[in-house]
Amino acid sequence: MHFTSQTLLDDGVLERAFTLGGIPGILWTPAPAPASGPTPLILIGHPPLGLRRMYPRLAGRARYYAAEYGFAAATIELPGSGDRPRRPATEQARADLRRATEAGGPVPGEIVDALVLPLVEEAVPEWRTALDALLALPGIDGPVGYEGGVISIGIRLAVTEPRIVAAGLFAGSLVPAAMFEEARRVTIPLHVLLQWDDEGNDRQAALDLFDAFATKEKTLHANMGGHTGVPQFELDPGARFFARHLR
Repeated sequence: MHFTSQTLLDDGVLERAFTLGGIPGILWTPAPAPASGPTPLILIGHPPLGLRRMYPRLAGRARYYAAEYGFAAATIELPGSGDRPRRPATEQARADLRRATEAGGPVPGEIVDALVLPLVEEAVPEWRTALDALLALPGIDGPVGYEGGVISIGIRLAVTEPRIVAAGLFAGSLVPAAMFEEARRVTIPLHVLLQWDDEGNDRQAALDLFDAFATKEKTLHANMGGHTGVPQFELDPGARFFARHLR
């Protein structure tokens, strides 16, 4: 992990940009560090729109967690996104998705699979490598939570990464049928957000996915509004969810 910049923000949060094996990322830590006890870490996922475009939303959540709860937070660029090399198969799947959406009706399963499954296969090992490097840094001890992003990435991480003990998932992305089987193996506590009128999400599929999660502790927060209309007040319940499980 190579740090490329460092900025002390006005709320006392230290923001550091880094690269890890050519993958850009950002780490936010409370400054000064808490006097006692471990510093939990939240991995903040995001859709494949690029860190530059997503930065205001990611930084807002991360700074809140750091300033109000003493958590560290980090994110990395997804494969084929931002300044990373484009993946021709993904670009084709995105074009197919646009055409299917414009035509109306449900998106064919083969398009969903082509768009999401390769991303999961590539992104999850990168997140786990980033987690190795982050937990090796002084002052970041865990435990670890994951939130946001492409929900299928969160599902795979919840199943395969034992260091993640709780997850806050955003039910706003297409989910391949195969991920429902993986959801039935998720046993960590979950806090799930759903926009009821999400124009790009199948509401019933999101509810079915929530039902499939095997964990005994799962909470669904559903709000009226479209994909980008998640209410600001949802930030605090999510933070309190992580406080319960990471402290």
